[in-house]
Amino acid sequence: MITSENQYLTHPAGNTRNLSRRQQPDDGLYRNGGKRLLDIAASAFALVILTPLLVVVASIIYLYDRGKPIFVHKRVGQDGNSFGCLKLRSMEMNAEERLNDLLAASPEARAEWEESQKLDNDPRITRVGNFLRKTSLDELPQLLNVLRGEMSLVGPRPIVQDELARYGEHATSYLSLRPGLTGPWQTTGRNDVSYDERVQMDVAYAREITLMEDLRIMVMTVVTMLRRTGK
Repeated sequence: MITSENQYLTHPAGNTRNLSRRQQPDDGLYRNGGKRLLDIAASAFALVILTPLLVVVASIIYLYDRGKPIFVHKRVGQDGNSFGCLKLRSMEMNAEERLNDLLAASPEARAEWEESQKLDNDPRITRVGNFLRKTSLDELPQLLNVLRGEMSLVGPRPIVQDELARYGEHATSYLSLRPGLTGPWQTTGRNDVSYDERVQMDVAYAREITLMEDLRIMVMTVVTMLRRTGK
C-alpha cells in the first residue's frame, strides 16, 4: 500500500519503518537547493579519488573480451528528459540480442523479467561482471551522471521508458526527481524486492526528502555493499 503523509509503509517481509515524518523548516531548503549542492560536492570529490580505480577496472573489462568497457543505456530522468546512464559493462557485448532470444525461448524467464525487469541467474553476465555487480563497482561511472545533473546521489533508480507505466498514477513522483545512484530499496539488502515494492519505496521517499534521510540511505548502501561483498 502507498501511505499518506505521517503514516507507515509496511512491507510483506515484515519490515516496518516510519518513512514519513513531519517536515522540518530546513527540509524545503535542502530539497530545492541543498541536495544538488551535496550531489556536486560529493560526486566531484568521489571522482577525483576513484578515477584511478575506474581506469583499472575499465582496462580489465577491455582485456577480458576486447569490448567497450563503458555501457551507455537510455533512461528516463527528471521531468521525463532522457539521458545516457553510464555503467561499467558487466554483460556480454550482444546482451540485448541474447535477452530477446532467451525471453522468446523461455516462458519462465519472460515471466521473471516482466515481474522485476531482471533475471536472478542472468546468463549474459560475464565472470568479471559478476564481481562488478557483487561489489557495485559497475555503478561508479554514474558519479559523472550525478555531477552533470542527470542523476542524484539518492533517488529512485533510473528506469527505461517502458517501465514508467509500472508507476501508474505515481509516475509524477518518479518524474519529479533526479534518478539516484542509490535509493531506499537498495538499502534493504534483499534481492527479492518486487517491482511494486520498489515503486512504493520510491513514492514514499519522494514525498519527504530530507538531508538526514539521504545520509541514512547513503550509509546503509555502503553497509549493504560490504555485507554483500563479504558473502
